[in-house]
Amino acid sequence: MHELSIVTSIVKIAKQEVDKIGGNKALEIYLQIGKLSGIEMSSFHFIWPQCINGTVLRDAKLFIEEPEGRAKCAECETKFQIEKSFDSCPNCNSPFKEIITGKELKIKKIIIK
Repeated sequence: MHELSIVTSIVKIAKQEVDKIGGNKALEIYLQIGKLSGIEMSSFHFIWPQCINGTVLRDAKLFIEEPEGRAKCAECETKFQIEKSFDSCPNCNSPFKEIITGKELKIKKIIIK
């Protein structure tokens, strides 16, 4: 379960940011986790409470934005929504594309006390 290492990394980064400004704890954390990021959200939500217990995130409200997968065809330049990273262009059926959104895995903002 790589969600454990991801949540552990988020906790570590949050602690670094809280320590950097001499705060006590995080009140809110805003994440962006794209639908194509490979994160299993049910596993993420399962492991989250156990990983934040006793940390600067223990009382933080969690906000997650989940961008949909969007791509641009390398052949015909059509922009389209994708469910899986191997989806083909609906216009010309080309498998070659640039993924525009959906692979994000970011901490967007941390509100610190």
